[in-house]
Formats: sequence, structure tokens, C-alpha cells
Amino acid sequence: MAEGSTKVVLAALGGNLMIALTKFVASAMTGSAAMFSEAIHSVVDSGNQLLLLYGIRRARRPPTPQHPFGHGREVYFWSFVVAVLLFGIGAGLSVYDGWHALSSPEPVESPWVNFTVLGFAVLFEGISWFVALREFRRTQNGVGILSALHRSKNPSVFVVLLEDTAALVGLLIAGIGLYLGEVTGDPIYDAYASIAIGVVLAIVAALLAYESKGLLIGESADRRIVDGIRRIVGEEARVKRPLDVLTMHMGPDDVLLNLSVEFQDSLNAREVEDAVCTLESRIRKQYPIIRRIFVEAESLRARRGRQGNDGTAPVVQGGQGLPAE
Repeated sequence: MAEGSTKVVLAALGGNLMIALTKFVASAMTGSAAMFSEAIHSVVDSGNQLLLLYGIRRARRPPTPQHPFGHGREVYFWSFVVAVLLFGIGAGLSVYDGWHALSSPEPVESPWVNFTVLGFAVLFEGISWFVALREFRRTQNGVGILSALHRSKNPSVFVVLLEDTAALVGLLIAGIGLYLGEVTGDPIYDAYASIAIGVVLAIVAALLAYESKGLLIGESADRRIVDGIRRIVGEEARVKRPLDVLTMHMGPDDVLLNLSVEFQDSLNAREVEDAVCTLESRIRKQYPIIRRIFVEAESLRARRGRQGNDGTAPVVQGGQGLPAE
């Protein structure tokens, strides 16, 4: 995850920095509101990519006593911050600038400068978009793009993909606004284009916030992984049946598994531990992203209940019996 995500973000950052500079120069030369909105968009995108890189680096930190499960979910926090900034700064300033241009429209000078910059911007954004799309498709697993976006647990990739998609749409809108303004001689189309770009950014920001919110709260692993774990447990001869299979992403490639299993009543504690070790080994081999496994042995709880004990089931982690809290 880390190498692919970093590559995607760096590609987007490099492209946006070059594009932002050329857009600001073009906006200053021509007075285009749409081009100014696009320049703001590129600056916000560049800042967002720096935040994503920061989040990726922070997420790599090892566990600490204060954060025993590591810091992998920090990348989810920073992706949410990106969504807020895209909405508040990118969309807000674009709509404001367009609204201001509506109240006092001014003709766009040297439109060829804007069209030249738009052409280069489409080239750079297209390269960044292609890199992000290729990385995203590696985890698409044959489903549609929207479905894969909702299932994705790696915000650093889908944030860049959505931002670049919004950028390409924004460039198209800016080009249409400039063209209509040039053909009709009415600069109001340039102002409308600026507002439309802001609306596009707001929609993308809302989508990013929605997806990031789910990851922050805690999303389960992909349904195919959960079903595969249940199948592995069910194939173990010493298991009567799997009960609860609870998973949660602690990071894009870090899954916590809480497994409730009903073992055969004939097993003693040592045999249960051996069975847990076998299950853990098979699950980790099949799904390397599962980093931590906690197993609750239900048959021992039932046995203790019959013996008049408190009925608390032991929790087994990595083949070691630990008392449940």
C-alpha cells in the first residue's frame, strides 16, 4: 500500500504545483475568473497532497503504549481534513470569485493564453489521473468504479483519483466558459464557469468526506475476506461451527479480527489452543493484511457454565490463552 500510495500522491503533487503556477500567471495576464478558480483548485490540491503524504508517513509509526494498535488510521483522519479543505477553500473561493465576477464582469484579455494553459493543464492532470486510476484498478477486483470506490480502504489513492477527476471536469468547464465568452463577447460565461467549478469541487468534497467518515468510524474488511475466514474456520475438524466474525480496518493494510468459535465439546484447553494456532496460521497465510487475531472459545464457556463457574470465555490470541476482560 505505502509505495503505491506514495507514488500516486507524489505524481499528483508534482503535476499540481506546475499547473498552479501557470494558471496564476494566465489569470493575472487575462483577468479570467474561471482561470483564477482553477489556480485556487490546483493550490488546494497541492496542499491536500502534502497532507496525504504527511498522513501516510504518520501511519507508518509503530504501536505505542498509548496507541497499541498502531497509527494506521491516521491516514483516514487526514483524508477527512482534505475533504474539509477542498470544500471550504477550493469550492468556497471558486464560488465567491465567480459571484464577484457576476456583479462586475470584465472582458477576458488574451484568451489564447488561457487556452494554452488549459491544454498543458489537461496533459499534466491526465498523467496524474492515469497513475491514480491504474493504482486504483489494482484493488478494483472486477467490480464497478463506484462500488470499488465505496469498498476501498486506501483513501490516499481514491482521494487523488477523485481530485484529479474533478480537476479534469473543472478544466473542461473553464474551457467552455472561456470559449463562450470569446464567441459571444460576454464575460459573464467566465463567471458562470467559475461558479460551476466551485459546485463540482463541493460535490467531490462531500463524497470524500462521506467515504472518509466511514473509515474513521471503523469499517469492516471486504465481504469476501469475511466469507473466506468463515470458510477457513468451518473447514477445521476441531470446530463445531464459527459464530461471530468481526473485522475492522486499523489502516489500509491492517485488519483486526475478533473471532467467536464453537469448538467440539470433547476438546480440552490445550487442544483448543492448538486448534486456534492452526486457524491463525491459515488465516494469516490466506489474508496477510490481518495483523491481529483474537479468538473466543465458546465451547469452554459452555463447559464452565455447566460446572457452575462465571461463564466467562477465554480469549485466545496467537495460540496463547488470555483471560477476557
